[in-house]
Amino acid sequence: MGGAAAVAVLIAAAVASAGPALGLRLRGRHREPRGGTGALTAAAAGGEACGGLRRVPAALGNSTHQCIFDDLSSSVSLSWVGDSTGVILSFGQSKLYRSEDYGKTFVDISGLINNTFIRTEFGVAIGPGNSGKVILTGDVSAGSRGGRIFRSTDFARNFIQTDLPFQPLVQLSYSPRDSDCLLALSTENGLWVSRDFGHTWVLIHRAVCLAKWGSDGTIFFTTFLNNSCKADLGFLELKKTSDFGSSFKVLGTRIYSFGLGGRFLFASVMIEKGPRRRIHVSLDQGESWNMAQLPSVGHEQFYSILAANEDLVFMHVDEPGDTGFGTIYTSDDRGIVYSKSLERHLYTTTGGETDFTNVTSLRGIFITSVLSEDNSIQSVITFDRGGQWVPLRKPKNTTCDSTARSKDECSLHIHASYSISQKLNVPMAPLSEPNAVGIVIAHGSVGGAISVMPPDVYISDDGGYTWARMLEGPHHYSILDSGGLIVAVKHSSQPINTIEFSTDEGQCWYRYLFSKEPIFFTGLASEPGARSMEVSVWGFRGSFFRKWVSYTIDFSELLSRTCEDKDYTIWLAHSSDPGDPSDGCILGYKEQYRRLRKSSVCRNGRDYVVTKQPSVCPCTLQDFLCDFGYYRPANQSVCVEQPELKGHDLEFCLHGRRELLRTSGYRKIPGDKCSGGESPAREETDMKKKCTSTLLSPSPLAAPRSPAAAVLAVGTALLLTAAIAVLLVKKYVCGGRFLVQRYSVLQQHAEANDAESIDVLSPPAPAKPGYHDDSDEDLLE
Repeated sequence: MGGAAAVAVLIAAAVASAGPALGLRLRGRHREPRGGTGALTAAAAGGEACGGLRRVPAALGNSTHQCIFDDLSSSVSLSWVGDSTGVILSFGQSKLYRSEDYGKTFVDISGLINNTFIRTEFGVAIGPGNSGKVILTGDVSAGSRGGRIFRSTDFARNFIQTDLPFQPLVQLSYSPRDSDCLLALSTENGLWVSRDFGHTWVLIHRAVCLAKWGSDGTIFFTTFLNNSCKADLGFLELKKTSDFGSSFKVLGTRIYSFGLGGRFLFASVMIEKGPRRRIHVSLDQGESWNMAQLPSVGHEQFYSILAANEDLVFMHVDEPGDTGFGTIYTSDDRGIVYSKSLERHLYTTTGGETDFTNVTSLRGIFITSVLSEDNSIQSVITFDRGGQWVPLRKPKNTTCDSTARSKDECSLHIHASYSISQKLNVPMAPLSEPNAVGIVIAHGSVGGAISVMPPDVYISDDGGYTWARMLEGPHHYSILDSGGLIVAVKHSSQPINTIEFSTDEGQCWYRYLFSKEPIFFTGLASEPGARSMEVSVWGFRGSFFRKWVSYTIDFSELLSRTCEDKDYTIWLAHSSDPGDPSDGCILGYKEQYRRLRKSSVCRNGRDYVVTKQPSVCPCTLQDFLCDFGYYRPANQSVCVEQPELKGHDLEFCLHGRRELLRTSGYRKIPGDKCSGGESPAREETDMKKKCTSTLLSPSPLAAPRSPAAAVLAVGTALLLTAAIAVLLVKKYVCGGRFLVQRYSVLQQHAEANDAESIDVLSPPAPAKPGYHDDSDEDLLE
């Protein structure tokens, strides 16, 4: 979460089937910290006994801190303020508490905000980095003309009440360049800006549907011309201002939606004829546009940006009809030319659920699900940013379940967002952290497809190449101390009083009894960034009158020794064949990491920094994606020509000029750093012909106008391409629609404006650690 701005973790009022959710309102009766019971057992993941840690009962018993709250609320939310500050805000609806020791103790600070109720949907906005800024949005009466906020610049030690001249529609947004600058959208569709941290506000534009900050402080927004955002959807204007509303520039009309991802600005634009949309991309903040080389889509389809950085976009294009799947395309470094990466990618139209997961603990790795012909769901993984997708390897010492055709041949299938949305017994999505190199934790099943039976928890220590069963049955889990410590709590409808932890990446587990009296468990919370040594177990007691309780366990006394050089080893990432000179080469280079030995019992500490040594590799075909008109058949590494495009010229528009593409079927993966070796021929030739469009008037927009457009409009999908020895010339016309993101600010705007559907062109926010109970609150941006 770079800078650890804010994370709101929902602690739901009750575990499923644990009874009605009455919850708590945190009326803070705080007790002095007291130790746990000290009981401890240990076992290896395989079942055999293990040991190695001493003094556990005494060390953890003295480091277990209990807080009891008497309030009644349907939920409790936690927000961390800054990086490594220890400051946590905990609030129900009517009470606000503050901790400055990572949750060991809390102080009731409701009086600082005059006991005002905080809005549950977007009540807390934490400033970027360690700015110490916090804005709380009060829940004022519906008849009130203006809203009310409480502002703090000292990590919530003090607050200043400010009455707003408008009612906010969504959460206030900080400028990425200056945290004193804020923008807000009102319930009357007014765009408001403050340049003094919310003290004064200026209305800079009316009839605004959506507004976003650009990376340099520019504000991009769409406006409706006649009726409303919903009625004018597809005929909106996209504008920007770089001087806080002193001047405006219209970037385009006929806009359906827009979004920002990496260095890309996207706009979804209606075609002149028919209810179809196409995606346009800008690299200069809307001054010039190119049409993305993607198939166009109809009103029943959607686009979704799954991930985006400075040089690559993963885009899902929905199939016609309510199929529940589509195709993933990956872009070039301009965001214009797209290659087909994965077919039958699971992405439900109705629920908007996808299992697409970025494995942040190692570069280039993504996991997602595909819908097979028999409607079973299977997991696949890519280690080279979508160049090739393969099944997940079957974990050792596991047997295939009934979904497999053979008891010996099957693979691991990962439960993620889709399983959670279907109310399967999956309490958490997959988890990885950038500073916990190679570690991935996920619920899964071993067979021919994802099973509906209760899953086990699996771990990979090499980014997903190999897996091992870590815990039996569903669990909540968290990574601490940059991977040096993993903690877990069993998911159960019955009261619990035990937490499990491992110091060797899940091989051996210790069970610690943190309380004599069990609690109905609702959440496991730790500071974002996986550097903390503290974790909090949240829950409640009582069948009718319930009391919320938290237990914060500090492992720093148990792991008191700071790791030394002897505790680390050198590890080659992406290694599968040590005898091969190209072993470890992914995206053109190898990386050697300095990693903690599994046998070392010590702590990395908050100042731990991941160290790695890269070295460039010679190019091979694995460093190239399939080009236009080519694709990689299942289980093949060679790109082959798409049959329906054989014999067609391939041309596309770039910067308003028609380009002719000559290709042998490959183009280099964006971000690949290989040098020398194989270099498949590829050439883009300027045909000296203009190709502009009025779709995004008043600015000219690159859009090919050729006979091939008619062919593709009827349904010829752009398929990605594979290598062929003979140079071929092909023609392809662009299309496109927009990218949707669940829980995005754009989606909140769509719901607020009662829009039936919306193209969302911003990539998902980074996954936020902590407890997830199928609720939007912990996923708000």
